[in-house]
This record gives sequence, structure tokens and C-alpha cells, in this order.
Amino acid sequence: MLILPRRAVVTAIRASQRLKLSTATGTKSFPSLRNANIPKAVVDLVVIGAGPGGYVAAIKAAQLGLKTVCIDKRGPPGGTCLNVGCIPSKSLLNNSHLYHDVLHDTKRRGIEVSDVKLNMAQLLTAKDNAVNSNTRGVTHLFKQNGVDYYQGAASFADPHTIRVFGNTDTDNNTPAETLLTTKNVIIATGSDVTPFPGITIDEKKIVSSTGALTLREVPRRLVVIGGGIIGLELGSVWARLGAQVTVVEYQDQVGAGMDAEIAKLAQRSLVRQGLKIKTKTKVLSAYEGVDGVISVQVESAKTGAQELLDADVLLVAVGRHAYTSGLGLDTINVERDSRGRITVDEAYRTTPHSHIRAIGDVCTRTPMLAHKAEDEGIAAAEYIAKGHGYVNYDAIPAVMYTAPEVAWVGKTEEQVQAAGIKYRIGRFPFAANARAKTNLMTEGWVKVIADENAHRVLGVHIIGPDAGEMIAEATLAVEYGASVEDIATTTHAHPTLSEALKEAAMAAYIKPIHF
Repeated sequence: MLILPRRAVVTAIRASQRLKLSTATGTKSFPSLRNANIPKAVVDLVVIGAGPGGYVAAIKAAQLGLKTVCIDKRGPPGGTCLNVGCIPSKSLLNNSHLYHDVLHDTKRRGIEVSDVKLNMAQLLTAKDNAVNSNTRGVTHLFKQNGVDYYQGAASFADPHTIRVFGNTDTDNNTPAETLLTTKNVIIATGSDVTPFPGITIDEKKIVSSTGALTLREVPRRLVVIGGGIIGLELGSVWARLGAQVTVVEYQDQVGAGMDAEIAKLAQRSLVRQGLKIKTKTKVLSAYEGVDGVISVQVESAKTGAQELLDADVLLVAVGRHAYTSGLGLDTINVERDSRGRITVDEAYRTTPHSHIRAIGDVCTRTPMLAHKAEDEGIAAAEYIAKGHGYVNYDAIPAVMYTAPEVAWVGKTEEQVQAAGIKYRIGRFPFAANARAKTNLMTEGWVKVIADENAHRVLGVHIIGPDAGEMIAEATLAVEYGASVEDIATTTHAHPTLSEALKEAAMAAYIKPIHF
């Protein structure tokens, strides 16, 4: 007797039969696969990828009554974010910040600490524990919501059949290959590290963001190619732990996507912390010498002058690209753009298969952010189950978890200018905020951009303590089309850092009280 995965619908498919599935676009039939020895199951939805977009989509679909399977070849669910991205990097960011503060900041607070030592092994163990706790949490949520999770590589056998290779169902001893016949598919395979031409990543001396999270010792010299969010966050981690960090950025400012004024403030802050930042600089090559030192050849985009930078470790952080390898998209002719991203419409439907949807980093809807993918996962599941879903792409917050943090939502000043919108700006420094002064954390500003006439909030940009938490209120304001008066006349608890947002909103149309 063939035992299929728990909660799966048993089906016997004969070679001469044709299976008919009801889809959103009508009834579609196709030949069944002929290998009777491969276990088969029929489900409502297969989600390929168990990252933030995929696992959230699977859970929401199950909650909406769809028989759902989620597949990921990594093993533990959570995708790049939970395993080798957001979660482990935030563990290192937080704990390296604590270490740095104990070394350099506690004395002025009246706390005398001596014989401070860095236990690198324990720092990495704490990171791994954070990862394991979060991935186990997703596994529990799958079980709680009735999602079948397959650990294996998925590929399209045809538009309605997914072949799963390797490993097993987490709840059942499933053979190494399984066929899933499904009415709907959500592709949520995320993104991978973008390589740098001519530089080979070995994850030991020349590392990606993944390798930078597992270094066993602090490098004396670290060169980072790329001054975006990932490069600056990881660069700041190792700088706090004692590395001499040099960041090389081709653009004229760091922090891709940031408001230019805030980006300049962030760069100044990081430089004061000891990072060397070279903007308008092009990397020509990198090679490892016989002494193990990596030589990075760079060139000034302005003058053409060249320079050699020596590094014990080189971090390549020049971005990420859509990951579709092994999916068999060419087999079913799924349309992609010139950058390899799956093209989708407003309901995340792919071309030419409306029952196949794509979300998160792998699709053409930007930006590449975990929380954006989560919201798309919910929306895609709702489109399948209900026919409607919602994500407001004008209200997607972003955060850089350096110290101070940088967070923003809505339009930058440059975007408002380019759109020809008449606007006004309100600014308020944390140096004038009572809680920030009390906490001895006064670096940074809140910047609010509002429409000149209606005073509607167009964008909020924060550099300062707990900016990543404060941005939630600003995101709600943008989502609901609030005016700066709405924020300013809303009572904020005192003393709190959030009062800085209230005062910046006030400054956008009259004057703040405390500055």
C-alpha cells in the first residue's frame, strides 16, 4: 500500500487518464505523468519557497481553507531572511553594539566595567540560537495551520504539476521524489547574492553576506564592495568588533534608496565610528597574494587615480538578483524580464499562466524587502481564495540597523522634486528630545516631507535611536493619507523618542515647541 503525506488527497492516476483541474481562468486538462511508482497528491496550492513571502503565503492560504503545500530545498524554513540574512545579521548587529558600548560608552553612564573580552564563539552561538528559534517557530506555525512542508527542490513538470526532489516531508517519511498536482502555484524563491565580475566568492577570504555572518575571528582589515544597506550593516558589525573597515561605493552616496540628506548624515556618523568610506570609486579587480592578503584595486570615478587596498577579508555586497534556478520555468514558458525577474500583474499572476503567481524578490514588484514579501504573500493567497488582495507600495518602510538606525517610508525629497510636487519640510533633532537626552543618545534627526497645499505626509526619514521602531507610526500616516497636523495634534507619551516625530510634523506647518 502506498502511504501519502498526511492530509494529502489520495489519487490513483492511470496512464490513459486525463486529470481536470478547475482554475481561476476556467477548466484546464493535461496528461498525467506515467510513472506510477512516484507518490502523487492533489492540492489547492503549492508554494515554492519558505522565506518570509512563501511561508506567510502558505499559512494565510491554509487559514483561508486551501489545501496547501510549501516546498523549500534549504531544509529549515525561513528562507534567506531567517537563515542567513535578516535574523542572524540583527543578532550580530545588536550584540556587537552592546560590546562596543561596554568598551566605549558605559563609563559616562556611571558603569565601570573592566577586563572586557570578546568571545567570538559565543557571539556566533547566540546568532545561531536566534536563527534556530525563528525557524522552529515557522515549523510550528506550519503544523498549527495545517500546511504540509516538503524539504526538497521543486520544479515544474507541467503548469499544474510540481516535481519535488530530495529529502522528506517534515511529518512523513516521503520518498525522495513526489509529484504534486495543484490548482494554483505561488513562486516565492527569493533572491541570491549578485556576483562581482572577475571576483570569485569562496566564503572564507572573499565572502558574500552569508560568509560575513560566519567568520570565526575578527579580520584585521575588511574591505566591503558596496555601500548599500547590507554592506554598511555588516561593515559596522566588524568595525565594532575591532576590524579596520573600508567601504567602496561606486555611487556618489551610500545607502541606496535613502533620502540624500539623511544618507550624508549616516555616512558622517559611520566615519566618526571608524569606517573609511570611499564613494565615487570603482573596483577594478581583487586577488589573493601568496601571503594570504587580498589586494583590491580601485579607481576614482572622478579623477581616474588608482589605489590598492589590502584586506584580510573581502566582502562582496553589490546587491541581490532573482533566484529561479532549477524551477523549470523555461519548460512552461513563464515570462521574465531582462534582469531575470518573473513578470507579474497587479494580482501577481504570471504570463502566460494566470494560476501561477510570483511574489517577493523573485518578481518584478519592488523593493526587495522581507516585510514587503510577507504582505505580498498574504495578498496573493487572498487573490486565490477571495479574488482580491491589497499591498500599498507607497507605504513600504525600510530600515538600516546601524547605530544610529536609519529608517524611512514614502518619498524622498529628491523623488518629490522630480515629480514636480510643491512641498514643505519639517525637521527635529534628537538633541532636543527629552528621552534622547536622558538616554545619552542624541545623534540624528527626524525629517518630515509634506504636500505644500494639503499638508499630506509624503515621506518620513529618520536617523537616530530606535528609528526602526518609530517608522511604524510614520508608515501608518502615509498609508492613511494623514496630514502633518494629524500627527502633531495626536498626543504622544512623554518622555518618548516618538515625540521627535510629532515635533518634526509640527515644524512642517508651523513651529516646533522644543527647537
